[in-house]
Amino acid sequence: MYSLALIGQRVAQSFSCFCGISRSLCSRGCDSNGVNGRFGGNEDYLNETWKSSNIDCVSDGKPNKNESFSSMGTNGNYEGHTLGNFSSRWKFIENARIDAKRVLEILQQDGPGSDAKVALDDLQIRVSGVLVREVLVGILKTINYANKNRCAKLGYKFFIWCGQQENYRHTTSSYHLILKIFADCEEFKAMWRLVDEMTEKGFPATARSFNILICTCGEAGLAKKVVERFIKSKTFNYRPFKHSYNAILHSLLAVNQCKLIEWVYQQMLGEGHFPDVLTYNILMCAKYRLGKLDQFHRLLDEMGRNGFSPDAHTFNILLHVLGKGDKPLAALNLLNHMKEEGFELSVLHFTTLIDGLSRAGNLDACKYFFDEMIKHGFVPDVACYTVMITGYIVAGEFDKAQGMFYEMFTRGQMPNVFTYNSMIRGLCMGGKFEEACLMLKEMESRGCNPNFLVYSTLVGYLRNAGKLSEAHEVIRHMVEKGQYIHLLSKFKGYRRC
Repeated sequence: MYSLALIGQRVAQSFSCFCGISRSLCSRGCDSNGVNGRFGGNEDYLNETWKSSNIDCVSDGKPNKNESFSSMGTNGNYEGHTLGNFSSRWKFIENARIDAKRVLEILQQDGPGSDAKVALDDLQIRVSGVLVREVLVGILKTINYANKNRCAKLGYKFFIWCGQQENYRHTTSSYHLILKIFADCEEFKAMWRLVDEMTEKGFPATARSFNILICTCGEAGLAKKVVERFIKSKTFNYRPFKHSYNAILHSLLAVNQCKLIEWVYQQMLGEGHFPDVLTYNILMCAKYRLGKLDQFHRLLDEMGRNGFSPDAHTFNILLHVLGKGDKPLAALNLLNHMKEEGFELSVLHFTTLIDGLSRAGNLDACKYFFDEMIKHGFVPDVACYTVMITGYIVAGEFDKAQGMFYEMFTRGQMPNVFTYNSMIRGLCMGGKFEEACLMLKEMESRGCNPNFLVYSTLVGYLRNAGKLSEAHEVIRHMVEKGQYIHLLSKFKGYRRC
């Protein structure tokens, strides 16, 4: 206990060098719904930051209430937009969606005896950004292991056809969509050619471009090649980051390229760029993942010496580190320090800490901070409950996990796919396979669609228990859902059993 107190004191002292910590530093909202049992709040923050830079988000086409009425004057009349203009735009979007369905039908029929380009010409439709987006997103949603080559060809054929039409010019967003199709189809050479084409035609490579490339090429061992290219690029548009290096470091963390982060940081310093709070947060995450705790603490001290105050996400990193290191007293001291310095605690901070303690196997401390969170007026969300449930399942305490599961409903929190996966895993561990299969049906009836992880968990346990007929039944259910190819590739020996 004395050693824990010393650690808590050391953490508090490490922050004494940070002067003038302002409440405004943590005024940015933290979305606690994103915690999925991975590296606590900081990754969610980084993911949310990245989302803000993604200009390829697909709109649902519905009227934007704030946009529609923001121009209405005090007399009730529109000063800019009119209902007529809004109605026209809505009609335009609906027509584009109808045309997109027709285009997708034509593309699906492409092959011997059917020329998609001729059929598209015969449609005589108006090509617009909305149409291109709807068609490419439609193709993107249908990609699987069996049809990836065909999807890549059809997507590019349509992309080329659109570029040949009058009164239409591709945008950076449309290039990103076809780039994403190539990425999901593992067409690496086509991806690089497309990036070259973007550059030749004057389209800037953005943080989104880099993100697509690094996520794909990182798995193929080509991550460093991507980084070197973007570092040298003079047309790299890196909004909303302070500079391109932060965008690169951010993407590398998302794909767990921690060693490459160290190399990029040295390049960044060599170019005369200095780190900011975001840079330090990324670096500390990378150092921690690499097990370099001494460098982790040096970065924290360096951050203070350079005049940067820790933000809410820096504290999230520290809470997770203390939790995973099984230092509950030090974590409590840090939480008190945050309150003293004016930081408003949130469910996310407690969830981050509980996640770390759960991984350390200290479930008593998890329950203590869970109860403390409720005492302070915070309502646990689905992410927090999922972390607690998963911790109990891993420890073999299914009854406590089940109690938490039912408590969720009383507090108005609906389980997500990760919650159900943990519960199904717990039932299987206890040999309650029939109940596990029923829970799979229950989650579907509640509108929570099982993903590959859920099916894989259930089939794996059924197979290991020798219940091959039940496993086959789950796989047959997967066939209907379109996820069977991934499972069959994972359990190659299933049919031979």
